[in-house]
Amino acid sequence: MIWRQSHKADKRALPLADRHYNRQKPGSPQFVPPGRCVVLLATCERALWVSSWPFAEYVKHEWAGAWMNSCFRNEGAGLSSDLIRQAVAATLAIWGPAPDLGMVTFVDSKKVEQKPVFGWCYRRAGFKHVGETKGGLLAFQLLPHRMPEPEFPINAQPNLLKMSVEGDSK
Repeated sequence: MIWRQSHKADKRALPLADRHYNRQKPGSPQFVPPGRCVVLLATCERALWVSSWPFAEYVKHEWAGAWMNSCFRNEGAGLSSDLIRQAVAATLAIWGPAPDLGMVTFVDSKKVEQKPVFGWCYRRAGFKHVGETKGGLLAFQLLPHRMPEPEFPINAQPNLLKMSVEGDSK
């Protein structure tokens, strides 16, 4: 496992977040959408992953209820498809079983480096191209049966994580 659990205002992760093409306010201390999230920073600090779990009633795309990968930036931490699979495994370990719609990510083909196949690293990690948003973003989805086995990130505290996700007061 290359990922270490982080948080939505981690100053070590901020430069990576600022260099991600979908960053709306570079330099602001928080770089994660509102709501539930898992933030992972590679141990070498050259990759960042954010899983978001928005409340379905506030989602305006057709994958409402799915987990979202809202940020993935790899600047030399390893093979992107391997990092993605590990990040999904870490998200599963922290949040438990995935929703029926699994995990979705969007790729803006106008803002990423021109590739023969957009979303290649996601495809290699098991995601399938499932359409486009109304705004023209490419949508990729990883269904629960194609997800890796759960694996906690480095420095995770499983009992505390379970309490925070489930609202358990034990």
